[in-house]
Amino acid sequence: MVLPLVKLGSLAFRTLSKPIAGRLKHHAGVHPKFRGFIIGLAQAIKKRLDELDMEKQIMMQRLAEMEMRTGGVGWVFPRLLNFSLAQPAASAAQRGGTQQPTAV
Repeated sequence: MVLPLVKLGSLAFRTLSKPIAGRLKHHAGVHPKFRGFIIGLAQAIKKRLDELDMEKQIMMQRLAEMEMRTGGVGWVFPRLLNFSLAQPAASAAQRGGTQQPTAV
């Protein structure tokens, strides 16, 4: 039910915006001040979008670096812990076994 209404709304928007876009295009070609205003506006929008894209790339790079650091710690620490816990057991096994606890 919602999808046909969305399609109909987008079709109506496109139909109504075509004459407006045509008039803007015509006036941009005829009036130099209007052309300068539209070009300046488009350049400002493009500049801001480029700045946002650069900020996004920097944030993604920082996030990747943090994940690499924490991923490295997450990989090294359990292996170090397993080694430090397994080493006494291996030494006891080489000495001839572990001692059984005695009942009191």
